[in-house]
Order: sequence, then C-alpha cells, then structure tokens
Amino acid sequence: MGRRARADEFTAYAGQAQQRLFRQAVLLTGEAESARDLVQATLVKLYVAWPRIDTPGAYAQRTMVRTFLDGRRKERREAELHRPIDPGRAEPDPAQALTVRQAIAALPPRMRAVVVLRYWEDLTVDQTAAALGCSSGNVKSTASRGLDRLRDLLGDAFAERTSTPAAEELS
Repeated sequence: MGRRARADEFTAYAGQAQQRLFRQAVLLTGEAESARDLVQATLVKLYVAWPRIDTPGAYAQRTMVRTFLDGRRKERREAELHRPIDPGRAEPDPAQALTVRQAIAALPPRMRAVVVLRYWEDLTVDQTAAALGCSSGNVKSTASRGLDRLRDLLGDAFAERTSTPAAEELS
C-alpha cells in the first residue's frame, strides 16, 4: 500500500472516529479544550503508528488513555514544583459535585480512566485491562473503588436533584 493510500485510509478512520474520541476525552479531561488537545495528540500518535496498527479502535483508545495519564502525571509534577510552601487552598467540597460529569472529574486519573472505559464506553473487564495495560483484577478493584467514590461524591444531593415530583408522590 502506498503512502497516499495509507494517508487516505487514516483520514477516513480519523473522520469516522473523531466524535467518539472527543466524547471519551471530555469525560477523561472534564473540559472541551483539554479534550480537543487530547484527541489531537491521540490522532498524531495514531498517524505515526498507522502502518503497524491492526485494530485502530483499540489502539486509539489505549493511546488516548495513556496520553491522558501521562499528561496528568506531568501536570502533577509541575504543580508540585510551583506550589507555594503554604498553599492555603481548601480541598474540593464533595457536596458541590451535583452531576455525574463533575463527580467523574473529581476521581483520580487512573480511576477515572477505568470508570469511563468500563461503564461509559461499556467495555468488558478484559477490554478495559487491555486498554490500560494492567490486569483484570486491577480493573475490578479500581472500578469498585471508583464507584464507591462516585456514590460518596454524588450522595443525597444527587438523589434529590434527580428525583421528580411525580416520583415523590408515588413513594
């Protein structure tokens, strides 16, 4: 296959997968601008490796998650370098997590990646483990802790927000 044919094949795949990748990236990053950057970085890495890829969807997903986690580690290291001795900032208040997206954004990056892939993208435990490059047991335990954490973050405020007057009349 010639260079032009490979480029056309990649362009077709990228056009077809871009929205799915963007939705996943928004859930991972919590914001549209960072999601666009993450999708762009993923597509660049995918393009470079395109001649060697057998399953583009799985490769793109794994690349996106790894790029996201690497970026979070880098941000954390940089934040540590620039953090004042007495930061004087309060921890985020879990009571303010009124929506699922805000709650997902509050999870640690690795836990967030497991929850998004496992429950939002509806991957199996084995598919999630393959995407993250870890064991199935690690996915199960991280997913369990992630769901527990989401329940804590969403708490009663979420139940009150999602209940409807008609549902309350029935109870």
